[in-house]
Amino acid sequence: MARPATGKTPLRNVRVPDALWEAAKERAAAEGRTVTDVVVAALHRYVSAPRPEREDGQPPAG
Repeated sequence: MARPATGKTPLRNVRVPDALWEAAKERAAAEGRTVTDVVVAALHRYVSAPRPEREDGQPPAG
C-alpha cells in the first residue's frame, strides 16, 4: 500500500478495553515509546510468525 500524499501513516481504528489501553500507555511511556510503537511491533511479530496448522493437518484458511 502506498503512503498517502500527506506522508503520514493512515490512522486505524481498533477496539481495546480501557484497562488494557491504560496499562499499555503507562508501560509504553515508561519505556519511552508510544502505544502505536507497541502495536506496530506486535503486528510485525504476528504477521512474521509461522502460521499454525489446523488439527486436520491442513494449512489454515486464508
